Amino acid sequence: MDLTEGTQQEKRERSKRMMLWFGIGSLIMTFAGLISAFIVSRKREDWLNDFQLPDAFIISAILILISSFTIIFAKRALKQNNMKMVTIGLLLTLGLGIAFIYNQFVGFGQIIEGGYNFTGPTSNVTISFIYLIAIVHIAHVVAGIIALIVVIYNHFKQKYNSNNMLGFELAANFWHFVDVLWLALFLFLYFFRYII
Repeated sequence: MDLTEGTQQEKRERSKRMMLWFGIGSLIMTFAGLISAFIVSRKREDWLNDFQLPDAFIISAILILISSFTIIFAKRALKQNNMKMVTIGLLLTLGLGIAFIYNQFVGFGQIIEGGYNFTGPTSNVTISFIYLIAIVHIAHVVAGIIALIVVIYNHFKQKYNSNNMLGFELAANFWHFVDVLWLALFLFLYFFRYII
């Protein structure tokens, strides 16, 4: 389909979708670079081969997975113009996103309790990479939470309905991306020690 075809509204919607996908593509490249550096660094003498991710990271992975289902629930409710269920789905997604970030910081606390810090004499290249990857991801979850708050605000202003879902869909797509990204990062970090 020619991107120049259609009404002005259709062109605007296509351009907004394309901008989101370009942004997601650049984020994928960013995390691919971090993962590549992680893999290359495993040859260092101070690399920890027996480090286990904290339990809080497992809980946060479960929370973010559930949040993908709650936003799907909200989107389906919007398609049916069931605004009460949209509200429930959006607020649950927001709560799960906040709980995800909370559990990430609990996980950082568990790492510190294990004797490792991000920098300084008790730091380690393995742990520093885990901190860095998690913190960069948290920054994107915060961006997703901001997008959710905007969607919730617009929802309460009755901006969305089954015929007008663009802003909702863009936020939902970004939310799914950060969810899938964390699950991929978590599985990589969890199983990496078994494949080196």
